[in-house]
Amino acid sequence: MQDQAFTEDFRTQFDLLMRLRRDVRRFRTDAVDEAVLTRCLDAFQLAPSVGLSEPWRVIRVESPAARTAALENFKAANDAALSGYSGDRAQLYSQLKLSGMQEAPVQLAVFCDDSTDKGQGLGAGTMPEMRRYSVVSAVTLFWLALRAHGLGLGWVSILDPDRLARDLSVPEGWRLIGYFCVGLPEDCSDTPELETHGWECRRGSLPVETR
Repeated sequence: MQDQAFTEDFRTQFDLLMRLRRDVRRFRTDAVDEAVLTRCLDAFQLAPSVGLSEPWRVIRVESPAARTAALENFKAANDAALSGYSGDRAQLYSQLKLSGMQEAPVQLAVFCDDSTDKGQGLGAGTMPEMRRYSVVSAVTLFWLALRAHGLGLGWVSILDPDRLARDLSVPEGWRLIGYFCVGLPEDCSDTPELETHGWECRRGSLPVETR
């Protein structure tokens, strides 16, 4: 592959894409174009993976039974999380919208196949978690591809992963990386919603230490 010289305009647009990548909770219910979704999912195949293991496994959660099970899972986990806060923080938590599962037209459960033979174990002997990091890197590319097509992604982490794995009947060696809602966002902002609601603030700069 020849060296690719990117223009300053490209770099500016790429920076904008990263700034506008948001963890979306508020979706429109409009259907997602299947050709666009397929193109974005192809980004998984462009991601780096330890030992070229490509351990990502994607399940599209479509049936009413599967979606209901996932939503009930979230509600139970969310209630448990709320009980861990008190006072003003509990009140604020209860006001946050932490899932788009009732609106998002596309929902995906992404797993890491920890038992895969692909990659021959290269790079995962001392750090087996590298397979899971590989899946996260693939999700990141998928996320950016969706945003470039005007779509949003919401990463739902308030779930019982073992319960979801059972409900979706996945193989024993698969471990949940995330449950993802995909669709057209209600709005677009370069500010995280949690920051807007006063839950937390972003650092102004990256602290880098020297040893």
